[in-house]
Amino acid sequence: MDRPFLDLGPCGPLRGALRVPGDKSVTHRGLMLLALAEGEGRLYHPLKAGDTLSTARVLRALGAEIEEEGPHFRVRGRGLRLKEPEDVLDCGNAGTLMRLVLGILAGQEGLFAVLTGDASLRRRPMARVAEPLRAMGARIDGREGGGKAPLAVRGGPLRGIRYTLPVPSAQVKSALLLAGLFAEGETEVEEPVPTRDHTERLFRHFGLPLWVAGNRVRTAKTGPFPAKDLTVPGDFSSAAFFLVAALISPGSEVVVEGVGLNPTRTGLLQVLKAMGAEVEWRVLEGEAGEPVGYVRARHSPLKGVAVDEGLIPLMVDEVPILAAAAAWAEGETFIPGLSELRVKESDRVAAIAQNLRALGVEVEEGPDWLRIRGGGVRRGEVEPFHDHRIAMAFAVAGLPVGVRVWEPEWAEISYPGFFRDLLGLCGAS
Repeated sequence: MDRPFLDLGPCGPLRGALRVPGDKSVTHRGLMLLALAEGEGRLYHPLKAGDTLSTARVLRALGAEIEEEGPHFRVRGRGLRLKEPEDVLDCGNAGTLMRLVLGILAGQEGLFAVLTGDASLRRRPMARVAEPLRAMGARIDGREGGGKAPLAVRGGPLRGIRYTLPVPSAQVKSALLLAGLFAEGETEVEEPVPTRDHTERLFRHFGLPLWVAGNRVRTAKTGPFPAKDLTVPGDFSSAAFFLVAALISPGSEVVVEGVGLNPTRTGLLQVLKAMGAEVEWRVLEGEAGEPVGYVRARHSPLKGVAVDEGLIPLMVDEVPILAAAAAWAEGETFIPGLSELRVKESDRVAAIAQNLRALGVEVEEGPDWLRIRGGGVRRGEVEPFHDHRIAMAFAVAGLPVGVRVWEPEWAEISYPGFFRDLLGLCGAS
């Protein structure tokens, strides 16, 4: 069978302003908390893409009423008591959905549910969530010793725990905080380094119990809470592709407006500045505790850098597009601390290395690091490996010289219309 592909570029200067779709992380969490709230709330400017539509579908199966009103969602929650699903819950490709909803289901006394997903999601590790939830009293089983989907969970009484994350993970932290809303006593999570804090900000928005001290965050059992409207900022991870596209394309200047500038998400901006990028940003407003503003990027000669490993948790989803920037930078870029990328939608370390080589870039790959020798790329073909961020990052990497992207539809997992918007900035249609 013929495989779909898209030929892009060579693209001249990218110019213009755009707004990217709503933040995927905030959309997932907003839908879940509205499903647990009492009454009706609206989610404005959400991401409506493969992963978040999976979340809406799963929450509907658990009894929440979720309707699409034009670009928005209207949600009537179930309160803290969800309905037992009649069938297996299909999480699609959404790891955030599977991990976070596992925390919610663990606290639903007597409710039985089975979670599965596509082939990629069934390969991803879930023990990192299941094990601390079991320590809280959850009954969870699955393949390979209970660590991979399909996962079966029967909700029951939970008790709060103090848990230190062995590796930084906002998803594990969030799952435990959600479970903590149903647990007797207090639930405390300590992080080795800060990770994205969207869950904490949304807890404050909905008036849920929350205490933060340094790298420790704590919650407690809650009673019913009312629904509240929520506006989702533009997704910084989606904006990053256009910023790097402008930086590597001569004569370009791009502004992304209305984008979330949560400091636990914007480590990439610090790295790009260190590489010599002409990039500026400003916070103009806030939505539900999330800072929102604009970012402007102009074409800049980039130089290779050694990335501070402490920044990786603040830019974990942006490593593929950072690799694209490094391919065009003069000199060597070293990116450490990438063990988590081995267990994303694809093995992103391997996928990055293979696609860089396909574009003529010299790269070394270690167990948790990449060393990229930049200077530009040549025309070539790139593989997405069933991974939306790989598809978009390497479309950008090859844009100035021309590139063929196999199976470009994977971009729709997080950004429907990505290639339309990219070509629009190139003056194409």
